[in-house]
Amino acid sequence: MAILGSINPILTAGLDGDRSWRLADYVARGGYSALRRIIAERTTPEQIIAEVKKSVLRGRGGAGFPTGLKWSFMPRTLPGDKYLICNSDEGEPGTFKDRDLLRYNPHAVIEGMVIAGYAIGATRGFNYIHGEIWELYQRFEDALAEARAEGLVGKHILGGDFTFELFAHHGYGAYICGEETALLESIEGKKGQPRFKPPFPASFGLYGKPTTINNTETLASVPFILNMGGDAFLAAGKANNGGPKLFSVSGHVERPGNYEVPMGTPFATLLEMAGGVRGGRKLKGVIPGGSSSPVLSAELMMDCTMDYDSIAKAGSMLGSGAVIVMDETTCMVKALERLSYFYYEESCGQCTPCREGTGWLYKIIQRIENGLGRPEDLDLLSSITGNIMGRTICALGDAASMPVQSFLKHFRDEFAYHIEHGRCLVPREVQRAGSGFFTASA
Repeated sequence: MAILGSINPILTAGLDGDRSWRLADYVARGGYSALRRIIAERTTPEQIIAEVKKSVLRGRGGAGFPTGLKWSFMPRTLPGDKYLICNSDEGEPGTFKDRDLLRYNPHAVIEGMVIAGYAIGATRGFNYIHGEIWELYQRFEDALAEARAEGLVGKHILGGDFTFELFAHHGYGAYICGEETALLESIEGKKGQPRFKPPFPASFGLYGKPTTINNTETLASVPFILNMGGDAFLAAGKANNGGPKLFSVSGHVERPGNYEVPMGTPFATLLEMAGGVRGGRKLKGVIPGGSSSPVLSAELMMDCTMDYDSIAKAGSMLGSGAVIVMDETTCMVKALERLSYFYYEESCGQCTPCREGTGWLYKIIQRIENGLGRPEDLDLLSSITGNIMGRTICALGDAASMPVQSFLKHFRDEFAYHIEHGRCLVPREVQRAGSGFFTASA
């Protein structure tokens, strides 16, 4: 299993990695009890939304927007179809938590989607699953078939008045489809490109109908909130950051994998759970929320707790919870070159600042990495990012720019050394000691 550890687990409690994805195993762990109670007791949508608001469950996909508040935006009483979308695209480099939920606990996602559909008055739901995890698409389909056969999905769920159809939708691996409106375009069979907002999906979403979009981990948390109560879920985290969270820890650690810990857990604790920095080497930098979040120096990161507010105060974002650890063997110029190439390749090309700017950023950073950098390149990089950020339809332009700005802020000396000497600041003997992820260049 890639879920390697936890502190007071909720989402991952009782998962054995073998049969935990089957309906019988999920029911034995208390699964679908929240949905059964809602149907039997005729719980009102308002009561459900109020409980989710009390939990202070913030979106686990990156933005951290309060889930209950987002649900309240849905015009529930408006006649006609309304939709719920689960965003399982998970294309952010460094992130691999949602696919483990689909692998080991898909019924939690299904139950969460059905409850959310009930709360917002949706008639249909779609789980948009990343194109490069086909086997998990199949697993979700199998779990969905189990739930449908037991009357947990479909018409007149559990003999009640509520009808909610649920489908899996297979994406094709485009990073841009993680953006919610590009995802809607993709489901509709169009090219996955972001839409202008407003109108927002809550008023004009899938097929022009009101639509709510939540992340996989967000929806998987819903049954547990309703079973334990919103206040208890909030207490399992910290103020303004309710509950536990799954963190995908990768890079230079001894035990890369997914870890479920309470929000507000010190980064040092999470790092220790992952076995510490690989080989006992010195920590150099951390990207705390997926590749689009600004990098932090080791000193800043060691003072952080793993929650939205602490990471934001340090100058970065918790994002999707993808923690990328870099040790002293890392060449920060090479690391940024790889990240910049990714965003250059994944830009959909719709917006000129992003289409042209991401390629320009990559070419300059590649030039510096190859020993051909010019002294004016560092100011030029800053100027380009300033002309990209806030000038695109979606946030991909910002996602490409923020790593550049933060790498220059915290590791500018390495870039200057590359330009002046045509090689890396990291000594050769240190380079040889490292291997694999983001290691120093020659």
